[in-house]
Amino acid sequence: MTTHFTELAQRAATDGVVSPQELLDLRRQGWGDGQITREEAEAVFAINNVLNERDDEWTDFMVEAVGEFVLNATQPRLQCSEEEADWVIAQVDHDGVVESMAELETIVRIIERAENTPEKLKNYVLEQVEREVLSGTGPTRCGGELSATHISAAEVRILRRVIFASGGHGPAAVSRFDAEMLFRLKDETLAEENAQEWDDLFLDGVSNFMKGFVLDGAQISHERAVELEDFMADTSVNVGRFIAKAAKEAPQVANHLGKVFGKRESAPGYEERAAEGAKVTDFEQDWLEKMVDADGEVDELERRLIARIIDEG
Repeated sequence: MTTHFTELAQRAATDGVVSPQELLDLRRQGWGDGQITREEAEAVFAINNVLNERDDEWTDFMVEAVGEFVLNATQPRLQCSEEEADWVIAQVDHDGVVESMAELETIVRIIERAENTPEKLKNYVLEQVEREVLSGTGPTRCGGELSATHISAAEVRILRRVIFASGGHGPAAVSRFDAEMLFRLKDETLAEENAQEWDDLFLDGVSNFMKGFVLDGAQISHERAVELEDFMADTSVNVGRFIAKAAKEAPQVANHLGKVFGKRESAPGYEERAAEGAKVTDFEQDWLEKMVDADGEVDELERRLIARIIDEG
């Protein structure tokens, strides 16, 4: 497949087009051996960089091929490591800008599909969208041409998908970075004709940060996932057999094991922890006051936000 990718990249550099037949050949060869290598994924980015137009069929292929490499080429599956995140960002940011929606969609789908991704990958997408909103240029705008500063429907969709993605800060959990970004966008576009969906995203995102609850252990790091994969693959280890043997040969050991593996003192359950986590802390209240006071006035969206937080208890 690699040779075919190289040849196709050279032809695309000449005419800037990938024909339907060429795309079909890439699909057949790409998944013919059941995996996408780094060299092949880089070839996909190289082709994307020189295309005159990137239709839905090409975008779908790019998203699938690059995602397959990042999330499934190495163990553990569905985990994006720091190295892989750096690689993706370097491929997209090679010329300092995100050139196409295909590139953005590729990263967004990785974040959505992954069980966990480094914060840098999620933050990179959010920073790109914020820059495009404030500059009025970029792939989230129609054709990429300059347009008035505002938040488009496409940008709202990307922001919502990334902020609430399972591979971000936590499953459907909004971080302080996300919430402050939403406030910056609101302040900069308050008088603009933003997409209808924007108000709900701002309210949902900031209230989630203020009252959200992240379950401890809901996500594990890439390093911990590797350790667990190695442990499960180690056929020389049998925890159950070890405990049974130890208890048989030394009954007093069972008493010690009972202290470790047996009943423990009652701990707060999920509902109790969620209720406690949903309370607005002094820190969160101080943070909200600073964000609201930043521009010297309380605007309509901020009033609605405060009303929602109060209404939700």
